Amino acid sequence: MKTTRKPALPARTVRTPGGLSVRLDVRAVTVVVLLLAAVLAASVVLIGTGDFPIPAADVLKTLVGNGNAGQEFIVNELRLPRVLVGLLVGASLGLGGALFQSISRNPLGSPDVLGLGQGSTAGALVMIVLFSASATQVALGALVGGLATGLAIYLLAWKQGVHGYRLVLVGIGISAMVTAVNGYLLTKADIVDAARAVVWMTGSLNGRGWEQVWPLVWLCAVLVPLVLANARGLRMTEMGDDVSYALGVRVERVRLLLLLSAVLLTAGAAAAAGPVGFVALTAPQLARRLTRSPGPNLIPSMCMGATLLIVADWASQRAFGADQLPVGVVTGVLGGVYLLWLLVTERKAGRI
Repeated sequence: MKTTRKPALPARTVRTPGGLSVRLDVRAVTVVVLLLAAVLAASVVLIGTGDFPIPAADVLKTLVGNGNAGQEFIVNELRLPRVLVGLLVGASLGLGGALFQSISRNPLGSPDVLGLGQGSTAGALVMIVLFSASATQVALGALVGGLATGLAIYLLAWKQGVHGYRLVLVGIGISAMVTAVNGYLLTKADIVDAARAVVWMTGSLNGRGWEQVWPLVWLCAVLVPLVLANARGLRMTEMGDDVSYALGVRVERVRLLLLLSAVLLTAGAAAAAGPVGFVALTAPQLARRLTRSPGPNLIPSMCMGATLLIVADWASQRAFGADQLPVGVVTGVLGGVYLLWLLVTERKAGRI
């Protein structure tokens, strides 16, 4: 029996009184709205989850300032900062992963594969093992390590420009070398510092407070508008450099600016929560499959990343009984399964 495929929702053009016209993909907008609703609902449930459960209605009342003193302390001081860090880290990883995959034109071109997470880990390990640094200094070391790794990948992949598979191959090589350095640093650490380093390397939202929230807020406030302002140029580069140059896009400038933004987003997320694995790999691909829209899908990827991390954090706290797991363990398991499925799919399609 012959089956017919349902047509995609049409794109619409919205014109403002000032003469600006914006093309809206109705399906993509619908997906973004549904993801936002899902992540907000999951966030309320997560805030109410714990040894002292709070009903969702009371969580909402507390968030608007109508809770009692106990609820105000639990929600605003203990649980809300953790959820906000999860939202910002997930959104940063989703956006960073979408940028890397679009620039490399490869579904495997994510920070996890390219070694940026390992670079941030190396920076953090140097601060922990060699200097017994504070949490703030460890976060700064992770940020510097991620930036240094991203710079090394860019310079080594440069050959009259930076192109897809060369970027991925160089990133895999850098990842292997940095992983070896991380193993060496762990062997030189004493037992206390080694245990502290392993906990950080897993990726966790435990104990996150307002001191982690505000740096991420400022980072996203600067980089997200910058990335969205260059989204058209990024979409043009997916058609090839020659076509992009003909359309007036300064390809290498756009590529360098967006690569730097992606590295900063990824390193900032790692500095706040450790190297949470596979969110940057899976979020853009899931967003693309839901929207069925060409292009980088930047905003849907952000929303998907935030949703994945919040749901994974809830699962890490509630799905394993009394044993609470770091969120990086849950995302690692789910992401590993997704990576195997993606590799099988790409092989069947003849792309690898």
